[in-house]
Amino acid sequence: MYEDKTLICKECGAEFVFTAGEQEFYASKGFENEPQRCKACRDARKNAQKPEREMYTSVCASCGKEARVPFKPREDRPVYCSECFAKMKEEQA
Repeated sequence: MYEDKTLICKECGAEFVFTAGEQEFYASKGFENEPQRCKACRDARKNAQKPEREMYTSVCASCGKEARVPFKPREDRPVYCSECFAKMKEEQA
């Protein structure tokens, strides 16, 4: 029913494939127009509209390394770096 189509991105001019599966998905959602941008340009456009997230620096309660987190650390709660947080999650699973 659907066949892969090669389209040209209107943003960067690169060729990209509009797959049969994507076409089927678009049709199921009622979309009538083909995508005009490649995945990279669509993602860049989407992310450009998001405000930059403020990051805070703290000290990891487990290993003592610097930890950057997207929330303001509180004195009464421990903060962990990404590595220690991942280890703790693995142990709980």
